[in-house]
Amino acid sequence: MYDNTSYELIVAHTNESEYRSFISNKKNEALHSRMIVMPVPYNLKVDEEEKIYQKMISESDIKDVHIAPHTLKVAAMFTILTRLKESNQGGTSLLKKMHLYNGKLLEGFSEADIQELKKEHSDEGMSGIDPRYVINRISSTIIKKEMRSINALDVLRSLKDGLSSHASISKEDRERYLNFIAVARKEYDEIAKKEVQKAFVYSYEESAKTLMDNYLDNVEAYCNKTKLQDPLTGDEMPSDEKLMRSIEEQIGISENAKKAFREEILIRISAYARKGKKFDYQSHERLREAIQKKLFADLKDVVKITTSTKTPDERQLKKMNDVVATLIDEYGYNSTSANDLLRYVGSLLNR
Repeated sequence: MYDNTSYELIVAHTNESEYRSFISNKKNEALHSRMIVMPVPYNLKVDEEEKIYQKMISESDIKDVHIAPHTLKVAAMFTILTRLKESNQGGTSLLKKMHLYNGKLLEGFSEADIQELKKEHSDEGMSGIDPRYVINRISSTIIKKEMRSINALDVLRSLKDGLSSHASISKEDRERYLNFIAVARKEYDEIAKKEVQKAFVYSYEESAKTLMDNYLDNVEAYCNKTKLQDPLTGDEMPSDEKLMRSIEEQIGISENAKKAFREEILIRISAYARKGKKFDYQSHERLREAIQKKLFADLKDVVKITTSTKTPDERQLKKMNDVVATLIDEYGYNSTSANDLLRYVGSLLNR
């Protein structure tokens, strides 16, 4: 027999507080048995949250405002922290959870550990700051200050200011969220220093190449138990242990691990040579990091002086302009955000 009964499905969404209010209302009891509830938590990955902000901004009236690199990422860090729940596993802070959920490999954690963390709280992600709040605070900053360029500090400041007027945030949560603002700020401090470090190193690419070549010459002599020739006198001399350690210590290579690390470098060079490829300091991630940190450590005083002095001399001004140009051409800053970044890093280094 043909059944001509028609069915209708209504799909709706709301936030948890409104849903709880609806359920508690006795007038809505008749609808309870007709509802299929599907909890949908907030996103818990920083990179995905950043993409959400990018999409919302691209569709808004503020799409033409320059947003400095890492600004949305830092805002996303704060937001994700508000959505996470404390782990019962000792030594696993919310910051570590945030990085692990975002795919960052942390020492002492395996993929199985991450899965266990995700199983701890079935309602993780069902509370916290929503993306609209972040976009509203960004818009508020731009409108209030008539800014055409904003950075991470501007946004963190606005997120903080907005907490006091957020109607649905309890006093207890507000205190927690203020702490998360501070955590996100510390994360940005490290990002900012590394950004300037990369820009300085990029501006002095030849310095990086020279340092690496010197290091590799000494590593080869050390591993093969041979001597180096002094370029000025022609005399034979042993490998420069002080130089090699000054680079290796930048990435935490211990005295006991130095031999294995140096042999690993030579093996990588041989592998590149067999394939007809050129080995440079970018070819080995940890070596690249060590070279960059060593150069930046040597340049630290220059950065301090260059970014903090009110009247830089001609040489300092040239270095400043070189780094600003690199930040603009290679890293996506504009003139305003690049100079703001240098001033901020200068203040960090002078603390």
